[in-house]
Amino acid sequence: MVSSNRWFAVGTALSVLCSGGLLAQGRQGQTQGQAQGQDARAQAAAAAARQAEIQGTVKLVDDLAAGQTAPNDFALAWMREDYLKSGPNAQYVPFVVTVDGSKLTSGSVALYWRVVSKAPAPAAPPAPAGAPAARPRYAYEDINFVTQLVVGAAGTPTRIARSFSVPAGVYDVFVALKEPISAQKGAPPPKAAVVKHTITVPDFWTSDLTTSSVIVAERVDPVTAPLSQQQMAERPYALGPIEIVPVADTKFTKKSELSLFMLIYNAKSDAANKPDVMVEYSFCQAAPGTEAKEGEPCKAGEKFFNKTNPQNLNAQSLPAEFNLAAGHQLQTGQAVPLASFPEGAYRLEVKVTDKLASKSLTRDINFTVAP
Repeated sequence: MVSSNRWFAVGTALSVLCSGGLLAQGRQGQTQGQAQGQDARAQAAAAAARQAEIQGTVKLVDDLAAGQTAPNDFALAWMREDYLKSGPNAQYVPFVVTVDGSKLTSGSVALYWRVVSKAPAPAAPPAPAGAPAARPRYAYEDINFVTQLVVGAAGTPTRIARSFSVPAGVYDVFVALKEPISAQKGAPPPKAAVVKHTITVPDFWTSDLTTSSVIVAERVDPVTAPLSQQQMAERPYALGPIEIVPVADTKFTKKSELSLFMLIYNAKSDAANKPDVMVEYSFCQAAPGTEAKEGEPCKAGEKFFNKTNPQNLNAQSLPAEFNLAAGHQLQTGQAVPLASFPEGAYRLEVKVTDKLASKSLTRDINFTVAP
């Protein structure tokens, strides 16, 4: 997962690109001959160009945050976000945005995302006389330069996934995408897009039984080799030995499979640090006018369709080395073929029962099945 301590990434990049280190390189190059001097100047020019790209991309978010109209040359849209437990008192939030790949001039773009808490910020200490104003500190921000964005098939939105880690709370998330500034005279301004999305991040660091988001997967792939830092940033749904590709929506056909992934947090453990948790999956079909029946999970306006066998996560079913105290993750999921489901709208109720703590909770997933 991407480190949560990256709020300073853009500010650091700006300060490094503006530092005197590049000037020192230039002076040293001049003393070592014309070729090295040209190389230093080329490096300085490249650094200045990269600085301009950073500043231009960050300014797109600054302008939108200030209430100005934002460009959207790529039909940039927020698709989804999910919530999982991260480092101490933080939650890991992978997210996906989409763009219309046909509107991209090339596959090279700058991608910047900023997470801003909606809670009132503490007052900043006054700056020393004559000092420039300090750059605002955000809950999280980061920037990537994508040299070759993989465009989706014709008619399919292109997905871009990234992540951040923050404490529980309400946040505005800004995502900006900008193509490079052209070096040609008279070239039009680079295409750009910005989107803003508000999220409420839950708190997984309590003693209460809770779960991650229920991630409905298009597919789940094995991760067969360690990922580099860059790959982890670009593939935030790679979670240890598996990588989840989330669905774009929950509209399925009878040829589809409903595949789910979820982590269970704060289950009570026995003396051997094993949980005793039962997970039940019940399917209710929309049926207007139907009354709820006692003993069934379905609500008024629904009728019971079917359920899977309960999953028991305990000392008998888990690996012998499983240990909650060691930080092992309690995982559950299902892959249910939909061929037998009549067309219609459904609600899947996932009920998690912690038998040792005598606590339970439910999670709902709404979906539809078409021919």
